Amino acid sequence: MLLAIDIGNTNVKLGVFEAAELRATWRVATDAERLADEYAVLFLNLLRLKKIEPESITGAVFASVVPSLSSVFEDLVQRYFGVRALRVGAGVRTGMRILYEARELAPDRLAVALGALRLHRPPLVVVHLGTGTVFEAISRDGDYLGGAIAPGIGVASDALFERAAMLRSVELRPPKQAIGTNTASAMQSGILFGYAELIDGIVRRFKNEIGDDAWVVGTGGWAPLMHQVASSFDHVDLNLSLHGLRIIYDLNEAPS
Repeated sequence: MLLAIDIGNTNVKLGVFEAAELRATWRVATDAERLADEYAVLFLNLLRLKKIEPESITGAVFASVVPSLSSVFEDLVQRYFGVRALRVGAGVRTGMRILYEARELAPDRLAVALGALRLHRPPLVVVHLGTGTVFEAISRDGDYLGGAIAPGIGVASDALFERAAMLRSVELRPPKQAIGTNTASAMQSGILFGYAELIDGIVRRFKNEIGDDAWVVGTGGWAPLMHQVASSFDHVDLNLSLHGLRIIYDLNEAPS
């Protein structure tokens, strides 16, 4: 079994694969101050809830956008699972031509793009709705072209609530109409419909460059919500990064 770990700024996502089948997934809050032993207690308990013993893990791969946690997870995997984790970064084999500054391409973006390419037919636009709102473009030939980055929905909303004394935090859910009749519905409209237009607008511009038939895949924690208000998505897959990590592991570490 393969343990795949996607370490994001907000959440750490775990997946366990048996061959190509994703057996189980979990999402926990990212805490840069947490020690390897503390993460290990949490992970081992989660695995055992699914009746997966640590001895059954024969390989591990991770992508991290939190540099301070990379060594933490390398230590965790080595000590508690007895395997060396493959760390995704510049130099790993992907089978995908990358037309982007390789040293500037975050490992989670690479994993998401590769997962999309292996699961869907290009050309592709991937919209990763997490801490940031990140767009990836993959050409008809399967080349990674680049993308666009905007603040995440949660980040933008929190900034608004913190800086505007008269505005309180509201539940982000699709409003019934664009014209809000109170402060809460007005903020829901501005945030959700505003981000829907951002998504649809960037996707439209990407399609103008790579082809109107590009398949649009959404992923990340905000994807199910934005799928309700944006019109661009053809498919939503919350486990896209985990599938990409498995593919990277297979290309670099899996026994032949």
